[in-house]
Amino acid sequence: MRIYLSTTPNEKLVPFNYQQKLVGTLHKWIGKCNPEHGNYSLYSFSWLKNGKKKDKGFDFADGAKWFISFYDINIIKLIIKSILEDPEMFCGMRVYDIAIEEDIDINKREKFYLASPVLIKRISDKKQKYFTYEDKDISELLKETFINKMKQAGITEDPTLEIYFDTTYEKRKKKMITYDGIKILANLCPVIIKGTENTKRFAWSCGIGNSTGIGFGSIY
Repeated sequence: MRIYLSTTPNEKLVPFNYQQKLVGTLHKWIGKCNPEHGNYSLYSFSWLKNGKKKDKGFDFADGAKWFISFYDINIIKLIIKSILEDPEMFCGMRVYDIAIEEDIDINKREKFYLASPVLIKRISDKKQKYFTYEDKDISELLKETFINKMKQAGITEDPTLEIYFDTTYEKRKKKMITYDGIKILANLCPVIIKGTENTKRFAWSCGIGNSTGIGFGSIY
């Protein structure tokens, strides 16, 4: 299930590295019903849209648009209730409209675009290593991460699952992001997902790759 949020214009300039503020806002709305399961978050959310880049940040003169998706419909319902009670976000923005999307025709779709960069990471020699669409094993890592998330949700593995970056996309690029003082290398490149309708719906809700709970890997 997915909800689309519209906000009022910002009163203060939104910093370029606003991702952590977005995470804090979402966790405020989730509250005590936080659905973290181990290292895998069964939800995803987009970055803000409609902003104009200024010298020191973004300006959302017409307000921002973003979406939140959860595998558990009950959590979404609780978040909607939280937003209605406390619509404040940050930099003066507040939610004024919520649109609910309960079902979409996803069975025949295979190509999905990104609403936030995809992060794939592993620990190697006690150090964090980030992978991009240029790495030869990236498709297996994407699949491995996705399967582990499905297991966390109690979903039977899909033997038809294939997931990989669409490297034919001409505007693909790697993006360096700073989150909580840590530099992270992520991917801006559409993904191809093949599998059952249930598998695709899970990806639609929970995102692709690691750290979807802090704003990576949301798709549309």
